[in-house]
Amino acid sequence: MATILNIETSTSVCSAALSRNGQVIALQESVHTNVHAEKLAVFIRIMMEQTKIPYSALDAIAVGTGPGSYTGLRIGTSTAKGLCYALDKPLLAIPTLKAMARATAAVMKREDIYYCSMIDARRLEVYTGLYDYKGKEVTRVEAKILDKHSFADILDEQEIAFSGDGMPKMKKLSSPDDVHRIWVDEIYASAKNIALLSEEYFSRKEFANVAYYEPFYLKDFVAGKKIV
Repeated sequence: MATILNIETSTSVCSAALSRNGQVIALQESVHTNVHAEKLAVFIRIMMEQTKIPYSALDAIAVGTGPGSYTGLRIGTSTAKGLCYALDKPLLAIPTLKAMARATAAVMKREDIYYCSMIDARRLEVYTGLYDYKGKEVTRVEAKILDKHSFADILDEQEIAFSGDGMPKMKKLSSPDDVHRIWVDEIYASAKNIALLSEEYFSRKEFANVAYYEPFYLKDFVAGKKIV
């Protein structure tokens, strides 16, 4: 049984959770944008104080790998690495989209469908991955521009449960008569959803190299012009 600090900052949600044996025992998160740098360390301190668990009792630090917000991922990664170095704890790199798919499967409790996680990437683009109920990748993770024909070849034969903050884009483009599309509203990128995977990674000793680990950005960072 492992006690793990889980961090997820790949989207506008800033989230941290403490888990024990894969079960969340404390959670702090904010859905407000651009608060990651301000809130993440505070959230972690609050949870440690509330649970009275000393930092030395942590077995590992887990961080969502993305894809997602460049800035958010950098903040989550630097925090996780700093804790690993300071506490001499291993780092667990948990794929964000896979964690969302596993969480959706836990809600749906169906083994006969696919699970598609979507993270908003602005306009009609999403970061997305398709998984089976065990979390095995069915299609590669990609940045995908959606249209009404997206996933049509798979949907002809297979039901798909869509989730994540990018899911409403897909729903808006889809026909309400399409019974092969299932919309799951309550799943998003959150530290509570990586707890199960972080426990599994820890039990298999699938540790990331703290020195060389980098988030999965998927796309290169492009700085926009500041509007004044």
